[in-house]
Amino acid sequence: MSEDVETKEKKLFDAPSLAEQERMIEAVLFASSEPITLRELEARLPRGSDVGEAMAFLRHRYQGRGVQVMKVGDAYAFRTAPDLGFLMHRETVETRKLSRAAIETLAIIAYHQPVTRAEIEEIRGVAVSRGTVDQLLEMEWIRFGRRKMTPGRPVTFVVTQEFLDHFGLESARDLPGLKELRSAGLLENRPPAGLLPTVGDGEDEPETTEGQSELFED
Repeated sequence: MSEDVETKEKKLFDAPSLAEQERMIEAVLFASSEPITLRELEARLPRGSDVGEAMAFLRHRYQGRGVQVMKVGDAYAFRTAPDLGFLMHRETVETRKLSRAAIETLAIIAYHQPVTRAEIEEIRGVAVSRGTVDQLLEMEWIRFGRRKMTPGRPVTFVVTQEFLDHFGLESARDLPGLKELRSAGLLENRPPAGLLPTVGDGEDEPETTEGQSELFED
């Protein structure tokens, strides 16, 4: 009798099947208005669930569909397939336009993050107004990063998950290069010096991170 009770208790706390975990993740993503991380999903699903594997199967199942499970930074969300975005244009309401100064400042932060205000001004060649930075902060497209371990310990700026989500990017590494920007007609003339990476067209420059951690305060 005691063995039967132990068996029932064990089954009660067993993790659900992978297919059931998939359904659970699908339900949570569908109901959420914001991208959700694997850690947040683990906290919601039954103990013992393999959230990473279930997510991989769910993303594979939605490949080629009108709605896909997209990775946004370190989180996941349902998004319209990129090639069907044109169908949503009539539903898009443009409520605010960025000034040229804001666009240039945002581009510098995206391509050079983490970057200080002084570094932004050096690249642009002109002062950055407080209003420009405040606008980008208010839109939640940039946020404050770590302080740089230099005299004055200036604060740095980095792009946010909301910025990546808005432009359909998994990470800042997916930002277009000079070749893509010229092909899209977004660079008619040479951009201001330092505004964009000066690597070869379409080629990524190896990232050097050695020693950089010493320049920032945790």
